[in-house]
Amino acid sequence: MAKRNWAWVSILLASTALGGCMRSGHSRSHYADRSFPSSLSRERYAHNPQSPFVAVADAPLSTFSADVDTGAYSNTRRFLTAGSLPPADAVRIEELVNYFDYAYPEPAGSEPLAAVSEVGPCPWSAEHQLVHIGIQGKHVRHDEVPPRNLVFLVDTSGSMEGKGRLPLLRSGLSQLASTLRPQDRVSIVVYAGDSGVALAPTHDKRRIKDALDDLDADGSTNGEAGIHLAYEVAARNFQPGAINRVILATDGDFNVGQSSDGELVRIIEEKRKTGVYLSVLGFGQGNYNESMMEQLADRGNGNYAYIDSAQEAKRVLVDQANSTLVPIADDVKLQVEFNPALVEAYRLVGYENRALNAEDFNDDEEDAGDVGAGHTVTALYEIVPAGAGEHTGKLDPLVYQSESNMSAASASAELMTVKIRYKQPGDSQSALISFPVHSVSTAASSEAFRFSAAVASFGMLLRDSPHKGSATFTSTLALAEGAVGQDQDGARREFLGLVRTASKLSSGG
Repeated sequence: MAKRNWAWVSILLASTALGGCMRSGHSRSHYADRSFPSSLSRERYAHNPQSPFVAVADAPLSTFSADVDTGAYSNTRRFLTAGSLPPADAVRIEELVNYFDYAYPEPAGSEPLAAVSEVGPCPWSAEHQLVHIGIQGKHVRHDEVPPRNLVFLVDTSGSMEGKGRLPLLRSGLSQLASTLRPQDRVSIVVYAGDSGVALAPTHDKRRIKDALDDLDADGSTNGEAGIHLAYEVAARNFQPGAINRVILATDGDFNVGQSSDGELVRIIEEKRKTGVYLSVLGFGQGNYNESMMEQLADRGNGNYAYIDSAQEAKRVLVDQANSTLVPIADDVKLQVEFNPALVEAYRLVGYENRALNAEDFNDDEEDAGDVGAGHTVTALYEIVPAGAGEHTGKLDPLVYQSESNMSAASASAELMTVKIRYKQPGDSQSALISFPVHSVSTAASSEAFRFSAAVASFGMLLRDSPHKGSATFTSTLALAEGAVGQDQDGARREFLGLVRTASKLSSGG
């Protein structure tokens, strides 16, 4: 996937005299101190500094990898439901935004992706504009889904014992097994101190569920051995044209064999060359190694989700099984070119660990995000209009810059041009989609625009972002309440509850 800052950051907490409350090292200028139970003291998250505003005069191109992961949202929900604000590094704004469906138009014809855009006022900065870019992956009917060769790689180490871990894992994978067809095959590989095949490939739902029920948590965690064996099983049963995927279910607490993030990532990068995709399902708390989980999914041509409830397991593994398991576009990258005549500076909201170099966009060897059937990708840019005088370029003007190009830019009503590169699964060469975004903003923004902006605002508040402007939990709630729409799955109304909870916690309630 995209290039990352792999620095580890642990939530290192000191116990209070009461023994139940822990104070976070994150400073909060106007929030109450964040309190965490001591059971969360070993959780690990990668630190990704928030993206600053960039002057168009210095860097007219913004390039990043698509992201369809949603783990940060359900993990944030877990913290709030338990009565504490999440650590800032656990909140990746793009994953919060991408948790929700925005009902984008379906791609036409044989194209796997379609894109839309919208420009409107920025809710947290009246002087700025917000650009909403949406990508819709083509849906695949159930009868069009290719055969599935799935290998469940299950962590059965002692750290997976207890509520919210192995029992929830069994429930989630059993629900997925219930959807199997005669042409599908499931294998189960387990790992603790040692690894082994708990179930040979089968489509017999009863045998799969019995094998899952027999799983017990005990021993240390040799994730490396389990990964090697799972890919070996997947390769032995590899079906060209089928969905060949390993589904890793773990808390990420590897402590035997190769356990460093770098070594395990290199193993996964090598394994993805076999054509086998990887999905990572995170479980548990306290020792949860989220940084490792996300890295493995990204480098394994897969997706990452955190399972905090039986409802979330059903959402990821049953309701969204096609988007979770059926790839339609690999190495999806976006590149935006801004018109200097209309844009003084810009900031991509989120996607800090998905940034790419400009030259990576046309490099088909450069790994990027993968999009499944029906997946959506949403990106937001905060725009500073030209002439605002907020962000002057740090570089000297280019002496030989084309005057004709500058004149054309001044005359154009195009705010920016968006380019999307993607590969059909199995292809080595990418295809290109390109479209302009015009500077005209509508007085009445769409529900998708307003709700995505509310979610982004929520993420900035949780991270105490220096770019949050005038945003408050009250204004975020009002913006979201006016954009709930039909909300068939209830996710948006649940979000309203999380905003209220965060508001109370931030004020010491």
